[in-house]
Amino acid sequence: MYKGNKIAIGIPCFNEAIALPEVLEGISVFFPEAEVYVFDNNSSDNTFQVAQEYISSSTLSPSNLVSKKTGSLIPKLWGGVFKVRAKGKGNVVTQFFSIIEADIYVIVDGDATYDLASLRKMVDILLSKRLDMVVGRRVEVGVDLENKVYRRGHRFGNKVITNAIAYVFDQKASNRIFQDMLSGYRVFSRRYVKSFPSLSQGFEIETQLNVHALQLKMRCEELPTPYFKRPSGSQSKLSTYRDGIKIAWTIFKIYSTEKPFLFYSVLSVVFGLVSIFLAIPLFITFINTGSVPRLPTAVLSTGLMIFAFLSLVTGMILQNVTKGRIEVKRLFYLSYPAPHEKQ
Repeated sequence: MYKGNKIAIGIPCFNEAIALPEVLEGISVFFPEAEVYVFDNNSSDNTFQVAQEYISSSTLSPSNLVSKKTGSLIPKLWGGVFKVRAKGKGNVVTQFFSIIEADIYVIVDGDATYDLASLRKMVDILLSKRLDMVVGRRVEVGVDLENKVYRRGHRFGNKVITNAIAYVFDQKASNRIFQDMLSGYRVFSRRYVKSFPSLSQGFEIETQLNVHALQLKMRCEELPTPYFKRPSGSQSKLSTYRDGIKIAWTIFKIYSTEKPFLFYSVLSVVFGLVSIFLAIPLFITFINTGSVPRLPTAVLSTGLMIFAFLSLVTGMILQNVTKGRIEVKRLFYLSYPAPHEKQ
């Protein structure tokens, strides 16, 4: 317990046997009050066994594990280790939120790139200001000459998706809550977690976490935190081009679900303009000759105009559905108390 609140830390892992011990050691040093849950997402190395060595759900005596950094004994962390068969970080987050009961939830990647010394400050800010989410905004430590710590491609993708989400929710640059949409270091309130319908399966989960907060107008903040390179020997799972495609697809889905009237109105305009463009020569020919010689073009033009009106009506209907869905989530969110320090 910490200030009367149960703190649960979830660590998604995929082949992190090398980096995970550093993460667990950091938690034991900087936040030993928390319960730690490692979620092994089909790792092919011994990530699961490494996690079990450090974590026990029983009340056994401290472990005999020795820190490679300090040479001292490492206190055993309390929590658990789980296997998640469905591949993807989104599936891990879904399992963490659904099977663990706590007052404050923390997500931190198991790659040892995030600063665990900042965790206590993040939790304190959430409790003192009664926030629902605190995001650790990544700030590089030192100069990344080899472009390996925070790749330029991912930095660019982060800016693209941040600007896209800001536009969807009408956030001006000076008033944006989030500058780092893709950070994997976050602290949540219980009412955030229990109102979050986790539907994402993989990489796009971070974006959905931000969208949920913006949808319900939650109180959130970003805290600059150091961002380190991976431990020697561990490999990044990120791919600039593959993840770029995922970011583009995520933006497409967000526009279609969060702003359906705008999205389908654009489609309606496109269909309508193409239909008119094809119909003008036919109309001129009809005026001059009284016949329509290009029947297939006429059918196509008519079909496109029908699609245009269908898209417009679809957008109007889905806009009302989206509004109702957000209202239901908001009511469920408000059924839980705001985070605070307990006596």
